[in-house]
Amino acid sequence: MRNAFAQEITRLALEDERVVLLSGDIGNRLFDEMKARCPGRFFNCGVAEANMIGMAAGMALSGLRPVCYTIAPFLTYRCLEQIRVDLCYHHAPVVLVGTGSGLSYASLGATHHSCEEMGMLRLLPELAVVAPGDPWEVRAGLEAALRHPGPVYLRIGKKGEPAVHAARPGFEIGRAIRLREGAEVMVLAAGTILPLAVEVTGRLAEEGVDAGVASFHTVKPLDEDLLREVFGRVRVVATIEEHSVLGGLGGAVSEWLADRGGVGIRARLLRFGTADAFLHRTCEQEGAREHFGLTIPAITTAIRAALEGVTR
Repeated sequence: MRNAFAQEITRLALEDERVVLLSGDIGNRLFDEMKARCPGRFFNCGVAEANMIGMAAGMALSGLRPVCYTIAPFLTYRCLEQIRVDLCYHHAPVVLVGTGSGLSYASLGATHHSCEEMGMLRLLPELAVVAPGDPWEVRAGLEAALRHPGPVYLRIGKKGEPAVHAARPGFEIGRAIRLREGAEVMVLAAGTILPLAVEVTGRLAEEGVDAGVASFHTVKPLDEDLLREVFGRVRVVATIEEHSVLGGLGGAVSEWLADRGGVGIRARLLRFGTADAFLHRTCEQEGAREHFGLTIPAITTAIRAALEGVTR
């Protein structure tokens, strides 16, 4: 995903001279092409992420379109006050790109995990929270974020994430992308776990379950039209994310359900994500996902059990 981001930010910067890129001491070689083709528009802010947010706010209020890029936990947890006051309060059009999100850096420990930041940022007024599902969505999502009139958090992976889309999809902040329709189950996936969600629906189909999947890339604002449609039609809706089950996509959908008061709701909601706990073991991303039950067997088993319960 980070390679897709580097290529796309260069393309967009060549089209719009207002686009500038700020980095928190990472990605220097990654952005060689942009530095060569757009001189004077890349700023390495060093290990001073909060200051980087302040710089970006000033640039945005001066008419530029800044994009801030660094590792997700350092961009978000460390900079919450600056994001809230400098960006959101001033409705400053800054794009925050958190790379290595979720459990991408699982082996480096809890300091490098970002499994709570969507819930934290979703509370901030004016801020859109977007989690692209594959490299194509990163490209389209970045372009949409730079068109957005206010601040946007773009949560991306690290490297090697497979493509789900064959080409650049239509992408609108606040509108999910339907990949497959289902009559019994609808899987809503946010972020880098989208390929696994697609595999889950494939496995369910092999077992005779009519399951659909959508890339629910925008956690704020929610695609309420899609939610109304699927919760009124299918029997089970499952949210899947490499983020805590508290506060992220699953939390947002749960709040939406509570506000509906059961009106027009047919489906049961299942939430799959990380637990309300730190990961203390050392492992790679796949091992971390297994620890939290984010695997095809675990998810399909839970969905089948829920279907049986709904049927009874």
